Amino acid sequence: MNTYFVTGISTDVGKTIASAILVEALNADYWKPIQAGDLDNSDTHKVQRLVSNKKTKFHKSSFLLNTPMSPHAAAEIDGISISAKTIKVPKTKNNLVIEGAGGLLVPINDSETILDLIKPDYKVIVVSRHYLGSINHTLLTVNLLKSKGLEVALIFSGAANQSTETIIEKMTQVPVIGRIDEEPYFDKNVVLDYADQFLRRQESHKYFDQI
Repeated sequence: MNTYFVTGISTDVGKTIASAILVEALNADYWKPIQAGDLDNSDTHKVQRLVSNKKTKFHKSSFLLNTPMSPHAAAEIDGISISAKTIKVPKTKNNLVIEGAGGLLVPINDSETILDLIKPDYKVIVVSRHYLGSINHTLLTVNLLKSKGLEVALIFSGAANQSTETIIEKMTQVPVIGRIDEEPYFDKNVVLDYADQFLRRQESHKYFDQI
């Protein structure tokens, strides 16, 4: 079984929807190590509402922080400290989808970032959304992951911009495992449809080598 770490080029680019689709497609477990803010409607709650399969287990976050801000700052407000070594990956016999917080270099303390939660054997999926500056942010994110020797793939999210997506594909040379359009809403049926699309696309890129 594989572990897939979902990160984004920024905040609010569609990581949680992408995570739900991957969980559905892979019958994977889901884990959000650090949840900052929105504790009554966390990303775990959102993914639970969107996933239909009965195999998925939703693992408890290691840190539940009250304030919706960078984990290092939210933890300071709550009077606690976070370190990568205290975040224990849940044991499972399923594929595991891990959703990060914000982008790769979001601090979790004074010396560590979200990047420090990614282990060498993880497959990393970068969610990219078009906006002014998104090409730069995507290339920086992918290049940093590649420099660490990690296996990387992309998901494009939101309204399509062919010029942006084409140049990102050419310059990163990593597989695009799916595209998520700007839907009016997401529910279980929409997520199921996208999960099926992602699996059909698997025939060309073979990114999901264990399903």
